Amino acid sequence: MPDQPLTARGAATRRRILDVATREFAEHGIAGARVERIVAAARTNKAQLYAYFGSKEGLFDAIFFGSLERIVNVVPIDAEDLADWAVRLYDEYLRRPDLIRLATWARLERRPAGHLVADTDRLDDHKLRAIAEAQAAGLVREGDPFDVMAVVIAMSMAWSPVSNVYAATAEEPPELHERRRALLHESVRRAMTPG
Repeated sequence: MPDQPLTARGAATRRRILDVATREFAEHGIAGARVERIVAAARTNKAQLYAYFGSKEGLFDAIFFGSLERIVNVVPIDAEDLADWAVRLYDEYLRRPDLIRLATWARLERRPAGHLVADTDRLDDHKLRAIAEAQAAGLVREGDPFDVMAVVIAMSMAWSPVSNVYAATAEEPPELHERRRALLHESVRRAMTPG
């Protein structure tokens, strides 16, 4: 990224690159994404893209880490109601299926095992603390807070765009989503309630 503040025009160009590249990476992955398609659709050039992001990988990183921050900010954890958190994650996957696809490409192409991101880039410390505090208060079942979080997230992804069973879309009938939300909420509540 540039060391100097962007002009309004530069900020608009950068935003267009990010928007177009998000769709490109979500659809084609890191290896399959093409800079040529990105710059053409963003109405810019390679020099501008590289000036802002350094490389195609740097562009993916900007988008991927931005998507992780979005999930944290848009769907903050409520460790005292993990069932509600799971439902809100489900809804975010419906609103922004590209975000979960980006995470899947990162898993497939960068980190096939272990944590999805390096320890220095992880954004889940506050989630783990919140779960541990809820466990200490007797509100959440015992177990490693990371494992508890992983199970809840996995349950929330049951109908996500990368489900190996069924990928839901926002265009499906609202009553179908309500039925899934109810099942997800009750399943997480039962799985995470102590005793």
